[in-house]
Amino acid sequence: MSEAETVWFDGKPFCCNGCKTVYEILHQNSLSQYYTINETPGIKTDNIDDSIKQKYAYLDKPEIEKKLLEFDDGQTKVVNFYIPNIHCSSCIWVLENLDKLNPHISHSEVNFPTKNVRITYKGDKISLRQIVEILASIAYPPLISLDDLDKDKKKSDKKLLYQLAIAGFAFGNIMLMALPEYIQSEGYWIERFAPLFRWIMLGLSVPVVLYSARDYYESAIKGLMQKIVNVDILIALGITVLFLRSTYEVITGTGTGYFDSLTGLVFFLLVGKYFQRITYDYLSFERDYKSYFPIAVTKIINDKEEIIEIKDIAPGDRLLIRNEEIIPVDAILMKNKALIDYSFVTGESLPVEKQVGDKLLAGGKQIGGFVEIEAISDVDNSYLTKLWSREAFTDDKIVNIKSLTDKISKYFTYVILSIALLAGLYWLWRHDVSTAIWVVTAVLIVACPCALALSAPFAFGNILRKFGHRQFYLKNAQVIEALSKVNTLVFDKTGTLTSQEKYKVDYRGQALDDKQKAIIKSMTKTSNHPLSRLIYENLKKAGFFEFDRIEELTGQGLIAYKDGVEYKLGSASFTGAGKDDASTQVYFSAGGKLLGNFVFKATYRQGISDLFHRLQNKYTLYILSGDNDSEKPELEKLLPAGVEYHFNQSVHDKMDFIQNLQLQGQVVMMIGDGLNDAGALQQADVGVAVSENTNVFTPSSDGILKAGKLPELDKFLIISQKTKNIIYASFIIAFVYNVIGLSFAVTNHLTPIVAAILMPISSISIVIFVTIMTNIIVKRLKID
Repeated sequence: MSEAETVWFDGKPFCCNGCKTVYEILHQNSLSQYYTINETPGIKTDNIDDSIKQKYAYLDKPEIEKKLLEFDDGQTKVVNFYIPNIHCSSCIWVLENLDKLNPHISHSEVNFPTKNVRITYKGDKISLRQIVEILASIAYPPLISLDDLDKDKKKSDKKLLYQLAIAGFAFGNIMLMALPEYIQSEGYWIERFAPLFRWIMLGLSVPVVLYSARDYYESAIKGLMQKIVNVDILIALGITVLFLRSTYEVITGTGTGYFDSLTGLVFFLLVGKYFQRITYDYLSFERDYKSYFPIAVTKIINDKEEIIEIKDIAPGDRLLIRNEEIIPVDAILMKNKALIDYSFVTGESLPVEKQVGDKLLAGGKQIGGFVEIEAISDVDNSYLTKLWSREAFTDDKIVNIKSLTDKISKYFTYVILSIALLAGLYWLWRHDVSTAIWVVTAVLIVACPCALALSAPFAFGNILRKFGHRQFYLKNAQVIEALSKVNTLVFDKTGTLTSQEKYKVDYRGQALDDKQKAIIKSMTKTSNHPLSRLIYENLKKAGFFEFDRIEELTGQGLIAYKDGVEYKLGSASFTGAGKDDASTQVYFSAGGKLLGNFVFKATYRQGISDLFHRLQNKYTLYILSGDNDSEKPELEKLLPAGVEYHFNQSVHDKMDFIQNLQLQGQVVMMIGDGLNDAGALQQADVGVAVSENTNVFTPSSDGILKAGKLPELDKFLIISQKTKNIIYASFIIAFVYNVIGLSFAVTNHLTPIVAAILMPISSISIVIFVTIMTNIIVKRLKID
């Protein structure tokens, strides 16, 4: 925990506001353990700051409230909020005891992995706006965005879970019912109950075939319509033959059928699919600007404020943007200086100063006091939304990399069908039609690509899980396949190679003595401005200085007085250094005399140089940047020769650059962070968004990589390549099983007991093999 992230209260450091709040409760109630609190805690939420009340005024609009609620019967209401500030058990405890803060809150429950809190409250006693104000007042403001109004996106798809549950239930029960016949072939109880059990097994198999296996049939049909042979065709054929032959045996009383093998196959296939699904459900990979934009904004009409939804903003509207609020449309700054954080758009975390008359782009966040802006476009025609309407975003990404399993299964299918045909012709030649039919079905049953279909899902699923534990979250298994074939890496510079949290602070001007350093440090200690925090960190070894008076002027800087001497720290115009410009600098003056200024420069992430040196012999490397080439000499010293640099690249330039590489036959991986990289991330064969915090907004991508793990990118690429080799090895094992099984099938010796033993063993052994081997390669590469 860095000093900048520490929350200080009563002279004690806390990791987050939740811990601080718990301490306040304990301190005010003279308690030693918060688990023993029975009385209402001593937190007052009736005196909520006016700025909080104004910020959430839009929640009083019934049409907005209706879209946010999960349940509403007029009295009891339920809402689910995403709260980024949830960090630890103290946060959970505070948020699950909201009923102690207000008796009209009935219940609250925290989902820690997703950082969501579900609140049930009495809608006739307390409003949604008041609920949010209470959360904000205890430092847990919910993130309410335009995306929350899209209820269809919020619905959880539980179809796969239901399919898995039905297949698992049927598989378990059918195995129990089939076991007696495998153990004992005759006897009173077998003869009496075997027919009944067979019909029950048939009944249990029907929903597995019609519902649980439905996706495989749909995929097979689509493949045939597009004249593509994929693995699902053989799976669907195998399931069909298993079911039809088993049903025939039950109806005619000639055998027990293969219902256990059928339901076991579907169950294991769905387990592999669910295994891969877990990571995708945990993180959102399809985020667009709606995940970041507010629902409503304050419009000024005849000097009066009115809350409107952002979809109703029209050009010419005068809007009020408060501290920490997002600018929803392109606009002109009309009143007050603005300090805009464009990190969402550009990846650059240092705010940019704007003057009255300057153009502001949608997506920036105002830092400090309020400003008034005049919209010059509506939301749909702003720069941000036009960017998102580009073809790369509206069309599904065209994956040019053929699935490893589908490529193998194409030949596997032809071979199996040929063997079945030849075996059938052989028995027909011997004038045994009945045996010919049984042999053909037996070949299709035993050669159903259980191992072939399971190896990739379980290998990739395990790698998805291992990557996730190491803070590299991939969208699906196909991304791992794509990673294994990448030969070109394209990096964004700002916010990707440079750290958004670490900046080099240089002072230029008259040398500062210890007293002056203490003065500057003490001034910045009182400010929450990001530049003030950077200066404070840079001067943390300096002492402290007490002032007679100190004040922060929004949009200008800090002013302090001691013994009649005036000290200023802020913009050029504020300190008398001259006219403000677009550069990020902070000036310092004492007694009306300008002493110098602080300049801020992003630092490159630790380990980046070593990473590029390891990558240079295996990949073609490019750096794309929207900045000018002023840092090229420094980059050339840091990175190996052979890296190609391209500066002054617009959003569209980056997309076109990657598209040109793809036209040359390159398999491209793009690594970026801000919205200005979103088009390139979408265009690339693999797009990875680098994020300091994986739970906050990242552009639409195939993967999300925690920024601190970027120096280990080469290890993730190596693991992807080795995983593909493990799958090839599992195919060899599957081939051996198929040879054994086919020898039984073509000679008409495949009995249900042989199928019941051979098919599960082949499936389970493949799963165990790929799981163990993928664990080994991850462990050997030692990713922290």
